[in-house]
Amino acid sequence: MKILSISAQKPSSTGSGIYLTELVRAFSELGMEQLVVAGIYPGEKTIFPEDVRFFPVFFKTELLPFPICGMSDEMPYESTRYRDMTEQMVEQFSAAFRSVLSDLVEREKPDLILCHHLYLLTAFVREWFPGQRIYGFCHNTDLRQMEKHGLRREWIRRNIASLDRVFAPQEFQLREVQRIYALPGERLRILGVGYNRRIFRLPEERTELSLEKRGGAAWREGGRGGKRLLYAGKIAEKKGVMSLLRALRLLDPALFPAASLALFLAGSAGNQEEYRRIRKLSEELPFPAVFLGLLGQEELAKQYQRADVFVLPSFFDAIPLTLVEALACGAKAVVSELPGIRRFFSENTRGANIRYVPLPGMRHADEANPEELPAFEKRLAEAVTEALLDPSDSVPDLRQLSWEGIAEKILAD
Repeated sequence: MKILSISAQKPSSTGSGIYLTELVRAFSELGMEQLVVAGIYPGEKTIFPEDVRFFPVFFKTELLPFPICGMSDEMPYESTRYRDMTEQMVEQFSAAFRSVLSDLVEREKPDLILCHHLYLLTAFVREWFPGQRIYGFCHNTDLRQMEKHGLRREWIRRNIASLDRVFAPQEFQLREVQRIYALPGERLRILGVGYNRRIFRLPEERTELSLEKRGGAAWREGGRGGKRLLYAGKIAEKKGVMSLLRALRLLDPALFPAASLALFLAGSAGNQEEYRRIRKLSEELPFPAVFLGLLGQEELAKQYQRADVFVLPSFFDAIPLTLVEALACGAKAVVSELPGIRRFFSENTRGANIRYVPLPGMRHADEANPEELPAFEKRLAEAVTEALLDPSDSVPDLRQLSWEGIAEKILAD
């Protein structure tokens, strides 16, 4: 079988990019012939298996003169918000991708086209190739774009509704896809997420050291001793980073003196003014806050393995890949109770040590009501305290979550 995978964004730079990249790897291991089309900047490289052929669409060029269109309003790289696109920009976007895809589909005749995000590019692909079998993947941010502004909304809805199959990460998103795009239930499937077992795994010393000792030893490499908190994701307010920093100021100093704790943040920021405010807020903590920048998967796995507690207080997400990866590496977790997330992890990760923090009231899908943030941050501080003091060292069963299994589900459908 020949598979063409398509995304308007960079592969592997965000959760949906990693999803695409890992599926491509899994299909390669299953012996599929593969083509990939995605948006990148000139001079950038992508890492796919050697047998995968990549056809880039370059942004910030004469043909496509603006930055990559981001499914989140704030991306970890320079980007254009869909809500700011003019009709001229939409036409340039369409022409650039069509110039690559039309020749490719005509020449290669793929058996299956996989489009990531139920949004603008997927709607174009459905319109351009009415005779092709086309599956779409909901990554949650597409639902937010449809709710927040009106860029070609009805046209997008009509074309998405005619896809041959749509996959959602879990039941909550599946219901939202039905509501927003009016897709019949027989064409919808829950797919879940996977993780790379070769990279994200327990450290070798796990059999010899408890989590507390392992965390302390790792931190002592930097000359100090104590427990490590880790956040991984975009350094942004909508990911709950500011609330996390405010919550950590509420920790009891009698339980956690300055020399006993450190916070590590892995990821990059798109909004530099917001990033400066986050950095300034971090300076008010009584213990170190270390900004690690954007990490490759191997280095990120090492950070998960060293962490005592992984914290993800995001205001909007589907099934965070970072949470699965952190659990696979042996960290306890504290997460905001996103819709459907508790049920998903209870059904797919037996024995996972996760504490769920109820979200504040929300507006515009991903913005917390300011007056409810203090109560949310108090709940977050309490959950972090419990996790740090928890002496248990359980290993979750993640066997149901694999990219290979997800790839097989797609092909079996």
